[in-house]
Amino acid sequence: MGKVFITAALTGSIHTPSMSKSLPITPDEIAQDAVRAYEAGAALVHVHARNPETGQPVSDLGLFEEICRKIKERCPIVIIPTTGGGLGMTIEERVSMVPKLKPEMATFNMGSYHVGIFKMTEKMGEYKFDWEKNYINWTGDWVFQNTFKTLKIYAEAFLANEVKPECEIYDVSMINHVAWLINERLLKKPPHLQFVLGLFGGMPATVDNVLFLYNTAVGQLGEFTWSVAAAGRDQIRLCTMAMCMGGHARVGLEDSLYAGKGRKATCSADQVEMVVRIARELSLDIGTPEEARKAYRLKGLDQTGF
Repeated sequence: MGKVFITAALTGSIHTPSMSKSLPITPDEIAQDAVRAYEAGAALVHVHARNPETGQPVSDLGLFEEICRKIKERCPIVIIPTTGGGLGMTIEERVSMVPKLKPEMATFNMGSYHVGIFKMTEKMGEYKFDWEKNYINWTGDWVFQNTFKTLKIYAEAFLANEVKPECEIYDVSMINHVAWLINERLLKKPPHLQFVLGLFGGMPATVDNVLFLYNTAVGQLGEFTWSVAAAGRDQIRLCTMAMCMGGHARVGLEDSLYAGKGRKATCSADQVEMVVRIARELSLDIGTPEEARKAYRLKGLDQTGF
């Protein structure tokens, strides 16, 4: 088995500031959490941008550039900006980051699906910002659209700017979409797959589903690299399974606000430290950013646009 590469997803677009005071909001806070994750053992960080005043997810390219630049100045970690953006953003808003920043790697959502966070209102008390309640409730009538036309637009942008896609797989049919893009010569081999489980509207976070996704990808794609992200309480359990199978792990406050039962994380590094400890107990070696660049065939931090 090779090195294990850990990704820290730092802030995302699902959790809102009222859910955790530890959620990083400003570019400085996001960059600081990236450095902490790197020091804890993460080789990659996945970043979203938020309005520094209100914490609402935004597609502001200036903020994305500031976040990426500040991380790059302080550590050599692989930076994976989102093209998923925030709930309700247009295709143009989401993909604009690719030609502007030319990152080494960026997320590529491989199909449409329902994602609902409206049930979270049942556990909410007071809201810190006015936008939060409407944002959460709005997902009861929303589909995250990634049509075949959209996938081609994204794939062409990735190719033109030498950006490695991290193919986000929320359901098994999306593996077919990866195979289709490879056959169309719009996606290079070997692809990197991120299995995302446990969101309300996606595949449940179960051991059987990890095996199902992995075995389907073997049959459809042959060679590939892969990682697992699981929402909430299933995060560490399924990341451990992925590492045991020769895959990689994604943790972070985007996916779970906790670092153990009943204990809220103070930053994504808390969760990175958990999976690092588990990996070492399993006699697995933790990979560095440079080793991840070689394994994932990335162009290098010096070739980015930030």
